[in-house]
Amino acid sequence: MSEDGKLGVALLSFAHVHAGGYADQVRAHEECRIVLVWDDDAERGAQQAEKYGVPFIPDLDDALAHADVEAVVCNAPTAMHRDILVKAANLGKHIFTEKSLTITTDEATEVLQAVEASGIKFMISLPSRMRPEILFAKKVIDDGLLGEITTMRTRIAHMAALDRWFSGGTAWFGDQEQAGGGAFFDLGCHRVDIMRWFLGEPASVVTQMTNFSNAYDIDDNMVSVVTFRNRAIGILDVSWVHRYGPNPLEIYGTDGYLSIEAAPNGPRVQLISGQLKTNGILGYIAPTTLPAALPSAMHQWVSAILHGTSMTINIYDAYNLVQLLEGCYNAGRQGHEVTF
Repeated sequence: MSEDGKLGVALLSFAHVHAGGYADQVRAHEECRIVLVWDDDAERGAQQAEKYGVPFIPDLDDALAHADVEAVVCNAPTAMHRDILVKAANLGKHIFTEKSLTITTDEATEVLQAVEASGIKFMISLPSRMRPEILFAKKVIDDGLLGEITTMRTRIAHMAALDRWFSGGTAWFGDQEQAGGGAFFDLGCHRVDIMRWFLGEPASVVTQMTNFSNAYDIDDNMVSVVTFRNRAIGILDVSWVHRYGPNPLEIYGTDGYLSIEAAPNGPRVQLISGQLKTNGILGYIAPTTLPAALPSAMHQWVSAILHGTSMTINIYDAYNLVQLLEGCYNAGRQGHEVTF
C-alpha cells in the first residue's frame, strides 16, 4: 500500500473497447491511483499513459514487478488473458479483468488454479449481475415463484457487423484466434453468464452459427440451445446484425412466467405466478419496486481488497462462463450436439 493509503493499479492494455471506461473508474476512485500502463501496442500504450499522466512500461514482466503495483486491470485481447492473469496471480497482484476470462476451459483452469493458490482478490466484469431487474429475476427463481424452470429464452444483439464497428486497434474483435469467437463470444457473454447463473450446470448443447454480413471472418449471428442438468432448456440468441427490435429475456416455469424487456423509462418486468393469487384473481403484475442495484464490479473489487468486504462474482463464475461458451462454439463448429 502506498503512503497515501491508495491502491496502486496497473492498467494492462487498452485493446478492449471498454478499457477507457475502467481506467476512468480507477482514476475517479478515491482509494485508487493509476501507477502505470502496459500495452502490447507500444504506440497505443504510450498515448494512454500520457493521457493518464503515468509511465508507459513496454515490458509486461517489468510492469508486474513494479513495487507500487498491487493490482491490475486487464483489457488485453482475450487470447492474451491466460498468460497475463497467471503471471499477475503468481506475483500476488489482485486482478480485475474484462470478460471472457479466457478462450478455452483448459486456459481458464490454469487461471483458476493460480488465483486460488495466490489468495488474491479476483473480479471479472459481468455488469448484468448488478442490475435491479436481473437481481429480481434471480430472487423470483430462488423463491420458487415460477415453480420448476422449464425454458429460458434470451436475445442480445446490436449492429456491430452491419456498421463495421471494429477496425484498427479493435480489429481483433473480428479475429477468432485473438477473440475466441465473434458476436456470441463477445456480446453473448452477458446472457450466457446470466443463464448459467439462473439455471445451473449445463448437460449438452446444439448450435447454429453463421457469418451473415461478411464484415469479419467470424460468427455474427448464432443461436445455441442448451439442456441443463435440471432438465431446463435454454435458448441463447446473439447477433451483430440486428438493426431494430427487442432484446428480451423470458423465463418459463411450471407455475409462472417472467419477462424483461427494454422500455423508454427503464426495463419493463412482467411476472405471473400461480403462487401470487389475490382473492382468487390471477394475472400479470409489473413490479414497481425492484432490488437496489449492486455496487459496480470495480467498486466491489476495490472494497474487497482494501476493506475485506465480500464480492458477488468470483473466479468460479468466470470459469463457468468459459465452459459454456466453449461448449456452444464446439457444437457449432463440429455440427453436432456436445456434452459437458
